[in-house]
Amino acid sequence: MENITLNVKGMTCGHCEKAVRTALEELNGISKVSVHLKEGKVDVAFDNAKVSTGQMKEAIEEQGYNVV
Repeated sequence: MENITLNVKGMTCGHCEKAVRTALEELNGISKVSVHLKEGKVDVAFDNAKVSTGQMKEAIEEQGYNVV
């Protein structure tokens, strides 16, 4: 397992938090997602043999948020 912290712009409320968490949890290889709304950060524990950071970024961006 690896861990990464993604900086996500545009999250402002509980709905945003849920949308990002759900999008990531639907990906194969994600084991834990922690969204920090105030900081604009998302901590992800994942298996890099099953999912890439590019796939994570794409899943978040499909929900309307920017990963920087």
